[in-house]
Amino acid sequence: MQKQTFKIGPGAFIAAAFIGPGTVTLCTLAGVKFGYGLLWVILLSIVATYTLQEMSARLGLITQKGLAAVIKEQIPSGWLRNVIVLLIFSAIVIGNIAYEAGNISGASLGLSALLGEGSLPFLPMLIGTISAILLYIGSYKLLEKVLIGLVLAMSLSFFITALLTQPNMGEVLSGLFTPQVSSQNLLMVIGLIGTTVVPYNLFLHASLVKEVWHHPNELKAVKQDTFISVGFGGVISIAIIICAASIQGGNVENLLDLAKGLNPLFGTFSTLFLGIGMFAAGITSAITAPLAAAFVGQHCFGWKANLKDFRFRLIWLTVIIVGVICSSLQLRPIEIIKFAQITNGLLLPLLACLLLWIVNKTQVLGQYKNTPIQNLFGAIVIIITLILSVKTLYTII
Repeated sequence: MQKQTFKIGPGAFIAAAFIGPGTVTLCTLAGVKFGYGLLWVILLSIVATYTLQEMSARLGLITQKGLAAVIKEQIPSGWLRNVIVLLIFSAIVIGNIAYEAGNISGASLGLSALLGEGSLPFLPMLIGTISAILLYIGSYKLLEKVLIGLVLAMSLSFFITALLTQPNMGEVLSGLFTPQVSSQNLLMVIGLIGTTVVPYNLFLHASLVKEVWHHPNELKAVKQDTFISVGFGGVISIAIIICAASIQGGNVENLLDLAKGLNPLFGTFSTLFLGIGMFAAGITSAITAPLAAAFVGQHCFGWKANLKDFRFRLIWLTVIIVGVICSSLQLRPIEIIKFAQITNGLLLPLLACLLLWIVNKTQVLGQYKNTPIQNLFGAIVIIITLILSVKTLYTII
C-alpha cells in the first residue's frame, strides 16, 4: 500500500516550472553580486512556495477539480466571478505566451554551449518541436518521467558544479540562516522570491494532482511529493548561487557567462555541466508553461476536456508557436511582457487570498481545511506577495 501511495509525480512539474531560465539568471546574478549573502532568501522562498503549493495540491485532491473551477464555484457574484476569471485567464495564458520565448531561448543557449554557438539559430525550432511532441502525445506518465529525468539532470549538473567551486561551508551556512537586507540588495531579494513563487504553478498543481491521486487518504503522499519536489527546486537555486559566488565581481550577465568565467578554474567541465543545467531549466519550463496555460483555459471556460482534447491542444500549441517565433527572430514583445507582469503582479496576492479563503471553507474541504498554523504561514505569504505586487507595479508603471 505504501508503495502505491508514495510517488514523486506532480510535484516534479512544479520544480520543473519554477526553475526556469529567469530563475537561473537571477540566482546567477545574486551569487556574483552578493556571494552567499542571499541564500537565506531561497529558504524563505521555498517555505512560501511550499505553503501555497500544499494548499493548492490539497484542494485538487479533496475536490478532484482544478483551482480555477473551484474559484468559479465559490464566488457567488456573477460580475465579480467574471472579472476574476478574466484576470486569471489573461495573466496565465497571455503571460505564459509572453514568457515562453524566454524558456525556449534559455534551453537553446544551454544546448548551444554543448553543440557549439553555430547551432543556435536552429535550436528554438528544435526545442519547440520537442515540447510540442511531448504534449501532443498527451500521456501524463510520459511527461512525468521526462520532467523527473530533466529535474534530476538539472540538480546533478548544478550540484556537481557547486562542489567543484569548493565553497566555504561556514560562509554557506551563514548565508542560509543569517538574513541580511539593505538598500543594495532589496530589489534582488524581491526578485528571487518573485521568480520562485509562481502563480501558474498553483493552477498546474491542483490540476495534475487528480491525475495521480483520487482519495483523501492519499493526502500524506501528496504532501511528501510536494515537499520533496519543492525542496529539490530550492537545492538547485542554492547550488546556482554557490557556483556564481565563486567569481564574485566578474562581468557575468547570465549562466553561460558564468560557465566561461569558471573555465580557467575548472576547464570544460563547468561549461558541460552548466550547459546541461540551462538546457534542462529551459525545456522543462517550455513544457510546463504551455501545459499550465491549457489547464487554466480549460477550467476558466468549463471544458470537459482531457490532455488530447483539440481545444486543450490549441492553447498549448499557440503558446509554443509564439515562443518559437519570438525566440528565433530574437523578438522581445515588450508591451505583452509588461502586461503579463502587471496582471501577474495583481494576480499573485489576489490568488493567495482566494486560495487561503477557499481552503478554510468547511463545505469545500471538510476536515481537511486549514489548521491555525497553516493559516499563519498563509497570512505571512500573502504579506510577501503584496510586497512583490507593489514592487512589480511600481517598477513597471
